[in-house]
Amino acid sequence: MVNVLLASLIDGLLIGFVYGIAAMGLSLIFGVMDVVNLAHGPIIALGMFGVYLLFSLLGLNPFIALILVAVMGLLFGLVMYMTAVHRVIDAPPLSSLLATFAVNMMIIGIGTSLFTTSSYNVEYSLGTVTAGPINVTGTRLAASLIALLVTAALYWFLYYTRTGKYIRAVANNRSSAELMGIPSTRILALSFGIGTMLAAIAGGLIATIFPINILAGGSYELKSFVIVVMGGLGNPLGALIGGLILGLMEGVVPVFMKTTWVPVLEFMLFIIILLVRPQGILGAKE
Repeated sequence: MVNVLLASLIDGLLIGFVYGIAAMGLSLIFGVMDVVNLAHGPIIALGMFGVYLLFSLLGLNPFIALILVAVMGLLFGLVMYMTAVHRVIDAPPLSSLLATFAVNMMIIGIGTSLFTTSSYNVEYSLGTVTAGPINVTGTRLAASLIALLVTAALYWFLYYTRTGKYIRAVANNRSSAELMGIPSTRILALSFGIGTMLAAIAGGLIATIFPINILAGGSYELKSFVIVVMGGLGNPLGALIGGLILGLMEGVVPVFMKTTWVPVLEFMLFIIILLVRPQGILGAKE
């Protein structure tokens, strides 16, 4: 029993890093521009199919293909911001919700036409890593390590580069940042692009672990909302902590009860945090 529990804890932690990356994209976009991106789930699905197509059609290593998927995610985010979000950035919140929801429906519609709702697999293996009684698949371990590297790179970018400091300045007070000469429009577009890129990377990592379909992003979008609220709205580091908590729950709960209880307990935790600490674990009171 102890060995099973330990193995489940490790599996949960590893997938939690990937969940954290998915939620970071959502958290970054909201933190900088107060926009809830309802196209987040379909963008995760695009990342999944990007890795799948590059692997199956071109024979690229999935983790090498992830670099191309990240670049395409960044470019897609920039285009999406300039065409769908920029015009409504200062409009009432419902406008940005509807704009991103429209993109959501377009991606799902086109994706369903191309791929149907069938499941696909990235048939790639890195073997198994064994440590005593614990066995971990190599792809899951590699995905979690890449998620950690991406998290570290994001932290370094936001806190130790001029552009990252511009992003944090615009997030803190856009009007004051503009008075200081910071080009807020370009910074907002870049922030949206980075958030979209993180979602695509998360989708690509998920594709190396689980079966995928064009509608799969929806469930990860819901998980991302739970994680963001747990960690603190607009706090990328909090998103990582929330992802680890959610991953641990998904790893440990099935040891003691049916898997169907996992989403029930996740959303119960979601409601409890809203009631007890609505600003999230690392969120600050306004």
